[in-house]
Amino acid sequence: MSDLALHNYFRSSTSVRVRAALNLKGLDFDYIPLALLKGEQASATHLALNPSGLVPTLVTPQGPLPQSLAILEWLDEEHPEPPLLPADAWGRARVRSLAQIVALDIHPVNNLRILSYLETEFDADATAKAKWFRHWASAGMQALEMRLASEPETGDFCHGNTVGLADLCLYAQVINNARFEVDMTGCPTISRIHANCMAVPALARAAPANQPDAT
Repeated sequence: MSDLALHNYFRSSTSVRVRAALNLKGLDFDYIPLALLKGEQASATHLALNPSGLVPTLVTPQGPLPQSLAILEWLDEEHPEPPLLPADAWGRARVRSLAQIVALDIHPVNNLRILSYLETEFDADATAKAKWFRHWASAGMQALEMRLASEPETGDFCHGNTVGLADLCLYAQVINNARFEVDMTGCPTISRIHANCMAVPALARAAPANQPDAT
């Protein structure tokens, strides 16, 4: 039994980010699956850990920590090798800015509870929900592509030639995009970085299809 336990869902892109970081840093963790489609994230047990009723939640020796970006930064401070953020202030700000295009602009309007609300309150069927997802994912991806393609700090990955925090957000989102058939033909830089990410064993192991609760 590890001193870290990740309460997560195999297909959740935010969970993918954290699994990838744990793998990159070589940290053992207990994998606690929550079936979101069955509402297990709203159980009293989980709400005691994360009152928002969302995933992931990382249970640490200090207590439970929700929110994937906060988890990633905590992991980077507690286990600094390999680093997820650059050493310089500008580099850290740039990486956070890139990551937040995914984490703040794309994901919050496209997660399961939003799509479910569109269905229950506005009678959106599967086609309508997919259209909604593609609209917001495409808008964010186009902005991210423009930056990555034009900014000199971009390398094999989002910032230079090593995997960082922005890459974890990017590759998890691209995996999710594929489920909703988001057109990525206009995003060659993102597609190149995503392929580089999937060639990193720690990230490939974190992909949804490789989790014990994958169905």
